[in-house]
Amino acid sequence: MNILHLLLVLCNTLILVAGQFLWKIGMERQTDAFASVFSVVKLFFSPFIFTGLAMYGLATVLWLFILTKIPLSVAYPLQSSAYIIAVFGAFFLFNESITPWKIAGVCFIMLGVSMIGLSEMR
Repeated sequence: MNILHLLLVLCNTLILVAGQFLWKIGMERQTDAFASVFSVVKLFFSPFIFTGLAMYGLATVLWLFILTKIPLSVAYPLQSSAYIIAVFGAFFLFNESITPWKIAGVCFIMLGVSMIGLSEMR
């Protein structure tokens, strides 16, 4: 595994997290998203939700390429950095709190991902 592969996983992760943020923004702007079948269908055509879905499609194509280059047992745990990005992104974008428990969780994730990355370098 080389630096390009790591950058591809990071890019994929950033696209996925950005899609989640767009979904969150889109859902915050909805008032009756699940009031009827029509409102659910309409939801998919709202700009934020649709763009988030498109980003997930792009991320899926990139993920398929990544899987041809990196073992799944390495790539998938590396993608868990999305949790770290999401915690801090939610703090800045949505004013969500960062608690000591969240920081501890982020530290454990970073430790685990580092251990997997280091094991692959051997």
